[in-house]
Amino acid sequence: MSHKALARKHRPRTFSEVATQEHVSETLRRAVANNRVGHAYLFCGPRGVGKTTLARVLAMALNCPDRTDEGEPCGECESCTRIWGGHTALDVVEIDAASNRGVDDARDLRERAMYAPSTEGRTKVYIVDEAHMLTREAWNALLKILEEPPPRVIFVFATTEPQKIQQAAAPILSRCQRFDFRRIGVPDIVARLSTVLEEEGASSPEEALRVIARKADGGMRDALSLLDQVISLTGGEVDLDSVRRVLGLVEDERYVELVDVLRNGPHEAVFGLVQHLVDEGYDLVEFYHGLLDVLRTMLRLRLSPEADVDVQDDVRVQLADRAEAFSPGDLVRMLSAAAGLETQGSLRRNS
Repeated sequence: MSHKALARKHRPRTFSEVATQEHVSETLRRAVANNRVGHAYLFCGPRGVGKTTLARVLAMALNCPDRTDEGEPCGECESCTRIWGGHTALDVVEIDAASNRGVDDARDLRERAMYAPSTEGRTKVYIVDEAHMLTREAWNALLKILEEPPPRVIFVFATTEPQKIQQAAAPILSRCQRFDFRRIGVPDIVARLSTVLEEEGASSPEEALRVIARKADGGMRDALSLLDQVISLTGGEVDLDSVRRVLGLVEDERYVELVDVLRNGPHEAVFGLVQHLVDEGYDLVEFYHGLLDVLRTMLRLRLSPEADVDVQDDVRVQLADRAEAFSPGDLVRMLSAAAGLETQGSLRRNS
């Protein structure tokens, strides 16, 4: 049996299962329950935060024969299963605008939308992913149908770059209900990863999951993909060392060692430390990003020793102790100098 990625296997099936985006999921659930669903939605936000998932759940809820009075789909019937899995369904069509972006594609979509749903009581839902890739002419072809949509037809446009839609087809925005999706916080990602591991019959210390969550940078899909990689390496047990190996992260002790060199000297020892990292195969770009996090943490601890920082207790003690050797101004200057490497374009991986 082929392996199914965790991000697909554990995709939410109901509005209530979608993490962090309650301002969107609750609004849509109530709209379904009260029969007040709009004809066009624009879902905006970073990648992997639930835009396509909520579009599918909305389509499931509108076409589920066993929908609850609260507007939740059952998630188990044939209709829900097909939509949830992204399989071919007569009344739910997913379109990748990156490869179907021209005016002819938009006209074809417009003509298909004029046909009634397959059976009485169902709703046709068109989910257009990467909507910012549509051309100006394609948007213009869709303007009329979005202004006067056929009955029981709904469009959901998902995009990571709404400003491009604003530039290409500003009138579209007034014809859609817009929802802005938030980046998912570390605690919510950790909670979800813990649930997934429990369902998979595996386990992990919370600190290892927090490292994955921070690396995912607000994206649940990225976090689940990283967890999938770690499980593939370990066979089920997820620990801090295996997470660092898969992600190519540098141990906290290396940063403490660097701070000691900056504090006590000799400063030329920095070159030897960096050379050791290179010899051991570490990615210096990852080291750089980790250094920024360490300097920010030290600055916070220097200004507020009781600050809630996202590091292990023993590392917190070490960084707090070393932060006392620098003035806040020193730490700000170091942080500014390090951050400047990226803004100046001096930092890039070798191809």
